Formats: sequence, C-alpha cells, structure tokens
Amino acid sequence: MQGRIHSLESFGTVDGPGTRFVVFVQGCPMRCAYCHNPDTWAMNGGTLMDPEYIYEQYKRNESFYKNGGITVTGGEPLMQIDFLIDLFTIAKKDNVHTCIDTSGIAYNENNAPLIEKLDKLMALTDLVMLDIKHIDPEKHMELTSQPNEQILAFAKYLNKKNVDMWIRHVVVPGLTDDDKYLFDLGYFIGQFSNLKALDVLPYHTMGENKYEKLNMTYKLAGVPAMDKKKVVEKKEVILDGIRKRRMEMTS
Repeated sequence: MQGRIHSLESFGTVDGPGTRFVVFVQGCPMRCAYCHNPDTWAMNGGTLMDPEYIYEQYKRNESFYKNGGITVTGGEPLMQIDFLIDLFTIAKKDNVHTCIDTSGIAYNENNAPLIEKLDKLMALTDLVMLDIKHIDPEKHMELTSQPNEQILAFAKYLNKKNVDMWIRHVVVPGLTDDDKYLFDLGYFIGQFSNLKALDVLPYHTMGENKYEKLNMTYKLAGVPAMDKKKVVEKKEVILDGIRKRRMEMTS
C-alpha cells in the first residue's frame, strides 16, 4: 500500500526518543488554528511512495538511529492506516522502534473494520505521541473545527492496548492556557497506566510566514508567542491534575 507523503526528514530530534527518521504524511481533517504545516492538509496532495522505498531511505543512515527509530507524523498518519501497517511490518522485522505522532481524530470506536486494522497496527507500534489540543469539547471545536470525543476515546483505547503513550499539548496565550482546563487535562490523562511522558509546548509564530506564502488567512495573527518560562508553570498545573487523579485511584 503506497502512502501519500509530504516529506521525509533524516534526522529528527523532537519526534520521539533518540534521533529518528521522520515520515510526514499528507492529508489531515483537523484545522488547528496554530498549525504550522497547512500544506499537509489536502488529502489528495503529496507524493505516492512505497513503504519499501521509505524503509530504504531509513536504512541509508541506520547507524544514526541506534537509539531512535522511525516516526510517522503529518498531516494525520491514521488517515493512511493500511500504509502504516505495511511500513511498520517491514520495520519490525528488523526490530526498529516505531512511533506515530497523531491527533487521534481518525479513531472511531464504532467502526469495527477500522478497529480491526488499528489492533493490527498497534501490535507493530512501540509509541504513540498523542496531541490533545483542548480537553473542553466546545473549545476544541473552536480551535480545530473537529470534536474531541473520539480523540479522548482513542487515549483510552491506547491504554487498553498497553501501547506506550506520550501526551503533547501546545499552550497558546488566551486559547489553551486556562488553568482550569489544564488541570482537567491532567486529571483525564492521570488515569492511564501507559502514560510515559508529557510534552507541554509553547506556541510559536514561525508558521505565520507559510500562510502568507500560501495566500491563506492565519487565524492567530497578532497572538504573541508563549513565554517559555510560563510553560513550566502551566505544565505544573497539568501535573497537579495527574497527581490528583492518581491519588484518588489509589485511595
């Protein structure tokens, strides 16, 4: 199964543990206001590539990925689940560490054929980096133009399947930095035994120029970059929520 690929990156250092070969797939149903890759949105764009070809590109610099592996990001990787299964099947034959960076938007607990494929994919996946944009349903819809119900259900699915999970959350001034919602996010993810890391990322404005080049309106024009020092404080709020949930679970 060929994949629609936006680009390949040889030496990714923020896409999972270690140095990684990163596959950016094409196509995403989310419309996140702060997305810095709007050129990955179109479902029919990108370049068709065979999983064998992509793995060959990984093998060219294999020695650099000794403590890393392959990460598929996007776009939205789970929109191309058949391709992921084929690519990860090849990778796991060589015991390569596999990671998916996803929003979880493609998950549907009521779609039996999808769940069957997802079960197969998760058996080949070492780590899922799940981006939770906003814990509140209405705020999430405003921010991404998509609901978050199935995204949160996907987190529960990963826990059930015992797949290692890293949670990522971008802190945007005035949009995702409210302490109540940050605490609620922590309280939600605190229930999961498969939670291995929490990445709280500061919003930046580096994607604004790309929107200009693409003649697209940037929804967050004028919103300042997030103060990195404040991000440390915001992460602590999420951690407070995690601790509260886990304390309740053990009492």
